[in-house]
Amino acid sequence: MKTKIFCDIADFKTIKYFNNKPVVNGFTTNPSLMRLAGAKNYKDYSLKILKVCKKKPISFEVFADSPKEMLKQAYKINSWGKNVYVKIPVVNSKGLFMGSVIKELSNKGIKLNITAVYTFEQTKKIYKCLNKKTKSIISLFAGRMADKGKDPLPIFKKSISLTKKNKNVEILWASTREAYNYIQAKQLNCNIITMPPKVIKQIQGFGKSFKSMTLDTVRGFLADSKKSKFSL
Repeated sequence: MKTKIFCDIADFKTIKYFNNKPVVNGFTTNPSLMRLAGAKNYKDYSLKILKVCKKKPISFEVFADSPKEMLKQAYKINSWGKNVYVKIPVVNSKGLFMGSVIKELSNKGIKLNITAVYTFEQTKKIYKCLNKKTKSIISLFAGRMADKGKDPLPIFKKSISLTKKNKNVEILWASTREAYNYIQAKQLNCNIITMPPKVIKQIQGFGKSFKSMTLDTVRGFLADSKKSKFSL
């Protein structure tokens, strides 16, 4: 199975660039990335992105905290385009599981990306709420797990095993830290991995020999030494 590559970015120029690149199959955004991209009006900025990203799947996240307001925002975001996935956090800021929101939207046929998932128990709860006829993504934050000294692989293995019989439910490797994460995701048969632009560029350099990498490294050290005019 091919592991699809999504670009985790909200910058308009970057999305426009990668939208024309076959290596990228879709995009993920979140409120933090939207802020970083300089978005002032959430809807207007999202619609601007959708003018260049018309076919590839792209996720836009709700930013409300109450289930009622999340639903309102989700219906609005869903209306923006057929390629839009509505991103819903697994819990709100008070720790309340958003199962009722997930269930209602999924039963309405709205494509969802359930985000901020860290445990297999969360995956199981989400999976029970999903309408299996509706396309959905469950985003597990592998990089952030690893940042805290936790091995994300066992959680991915269990989650992929749970959902693999349903083609409409996909597991996504999120918070990618390095190019090798793509190899790990492929080995697990993970459906999707989303990554920042710099990691996508690193992946495009796969296949380079260690011999040439050694030369590049040593030449880099030499060039910097000369630029600094080091002497002993």
